[in-house]
Amino acid sequence: MKPIRFSTHAKGRLTIRGVSEEEVIQAILTSDWHPAELGKLECRKTYIYSNFWHGKFYKYKQVRPIFIEEEEEIVVITVYSYFFNEVKP
Repeated sequence: MKPIRFSTHAKGRLTIRGVSEEEVIQAILTSDWHPAELGKLECRKTYIYSNFWHGKFYKYKQVRPIFIEEEEEIVVITVYSYFFNEVKP
């Protein structure tokens, strides 16, 4: 697997969105990749969270990195997160 590098923007989004670098890396390494807007790629990985986020308890957290695959590395452009209590089909 190619090395994974985080853009400055993506690093700034990690704390804001409650996501760790390791969660993003695991999502990229273990989830199916799909096309995203403007030729980018995305994937999703759901983690058991069982914690509070912005004052509300959530059972699950889904991490959705947006990235590009270059010749020498994978570059994470941004990261989204979703918090919920029921796994959606």
